[in-house]
Amino acid sequence: MTAHQAAAGLPGRAAPPGPPDGTTRARGVRGVQPVASLLGVLALGVCLVLSLDVVSAAVALGLELLLLPLLRIPPRTLLLRTSPVLVAVPLTALSIALYGRPSGRSWFDLGFAHVTDGSLALALATALRVLAIGLPAVALFVRVDPTDLADGLAQLLRLPARFVLGALAAIRMMTLLGDDWRQLGMARRARGVADTGRLRRGASMAFALLVLALRRATTLAVAMESRGFGAPGRRTWARSVRFAGPEWAMVGVLVGIGVVSILVAVGAGTWRA
Repeated sequence: MTAHQAAAGLPGRAAPPGPPDGTTRARGVRGVQPVASLLGVLALGVCLVLSLDVVSAAVALGLELLLLPLLRIPPRTLLLRTSPVLVAVPLTALSIALYGRPSGRSWFDLGFAHVTDGSLALALATALRVLAIGLPAVALFVRVDPTDLADGLAQLLRLPARFVLGALAAIRMMTLLGDDWRQLGMARRARGVADTGRLRRGASMAFALLVLALRRATTLAVAMESRGFGAPGRRTWARSVRFAGPEWAMVGVLVGIGVVSILVAVGAGTWRA
């Protein structure tokens, strides 16, 4: 039924039923509440930090790579988002190999660094474990809407609304930093002060960006307070969220990966509690 038909009292075809709050739920992995992914990743991390063996981390990482195509993330986007993890893995492995607990055959000893079979095995197990924890932590939140995550944190985990709304506003404002940086650069070029001294220019622009961000944060805080976002009492939410079958499935899959990796390590005799 169109708006004109409704106003005139004319019969028409009724609209299809939908959620009471007017929102539509996405299908597949993208329709899962982000809080479920957060809880599942935390549970997986707990399972993987219980031991420092190579087998459990390798099994968990292998299962994650098998399930990764279900997320349908472009490879370039995945590599870009996981680049901090990929950079941290070799650095972590190197530090563990040089300064880890020495055991077994010694490869070389420089006084401040002692590389042995035990430290190398520990470095490999640590690197695989960082990948196994970091990969789902990044991949599952590539396409997450911050508003959906905030709704879940407030309604499902019962976090304080003041904290949730403030964090959501901060995340939304972070998307403006890139535009502010470009505008500052163009303004400096227009004044003829951006031609020399790259390090000095970068430091001054960073300070100007910090001042601009603090001013915007102050204005936003005052605006939110004036609209009652910090008022005491129970708060209502525009979109209701629920923890249903897809969310339980997400948590179950992530916890299952951790449990399977532990069982395989125990069966192989490599479990190190």
